[in-house]
Amino acid sequence: MAKADLGEAEWEKARSDLAAALRAGWKFLASGGTAVDAVEAAVLVMEDSPQFNAGHGAALNTNGMHELDASIMRGSDLGAGAIALVRRIRNPIRAARALLEGDGPVMLGGAEADNFAAAAGLEMVEQSYFTTERRVRALASLKQRGVAGTLKAAGEAEKHGTVGAVALDSAGHLAAATSTGGYNNKPAGRIGDSPIIGAGTYARDGVCAVSGTGAGEFFIRHAVGHEIASRIAYLGESLEAAAGAVIHGDLAPYGIGAGIVAIDAAGSISAPYNTAGMFRGWVHGDGSISVASHDEIFSFSQ
Repeated sequence: MAKADLGEAEWEKARSDLAAALRAGWKFLASGGTAVDAVEAAVLVMEDSPQFNAGHGAALNTNGMHELDASIMRGSDLGAGAIALVRRIRNPIRAARALLEGDGPVMLGGAEADNFAAAAGLEMVEQSYFTTERRVRALASLKQRGVAGTLKAAGEAEKHGTVGAVALDSAGHLAAATSTGGYNNKPAGRIGDSPIIGAGTYARDGVCAVSGTGAGEFFIRHAVGHEIASRIAYLGESLEAAAGAVIHGDLAPYGIGAGIVAIDAAGSISAPYNTAGMFRGWVHGDGSISVASHDEIFSFSQ
């Protein structure tokens, strides 16, 4: 995400919405709520913001349709819920949470996932709700690049993006949640890592919680979330060392854009990325908020 990809007003709006997401999650944590509540609340704000590639503002596939993916995981019992290829759920993370809280499947996809959400009373919308002019322009640009053979020159903001949140609550429980529209001009029916537990989303109490963004096919192959947790659990690595080894080591040979947000059982945070920038933010124990897109860190109040 080069700074030239967006105008300063857009950067400021995105940072503001990211701070709002952090406030939403912190509200639950500060009142003794669960980490699962916190990550769902944070992701909901980002799904509703046109600044991010999830929910309203999601990417378009090659047919000009939105097919959305999301997942959520509870570290206390490894409970999880995930949906893929949905087209009508206003907030996909709510449907993932509904699966988490149920006693049926962990994952549903396509029209049946939409039907599940509707039956659960979740808000359903038309495809047009998700569409923004930015994504329409990006789709057209990528199609043109495909014809011209210049796809590799496309900027990160033009290609893909994901939203996610991780949290540690006052009871010591961890949780992670992730939501995305995939990447612009993706093949119809493509499912990335965001709804794959152990790849784009993972949480295990006593170890860490992870949410990832980037070229999902490689996150799936390397089981990125689980791999980071395994390095901590089995090798005794710190969160920063484990996350860095995967993002800057395991994924380096592929030359892909990749990043994660993660928190461990002690509350240490890590947000490594291998691109020019990545939206990220965190709330400290005193409630203070920090947000960044590149090197500069911005402070926000509650």
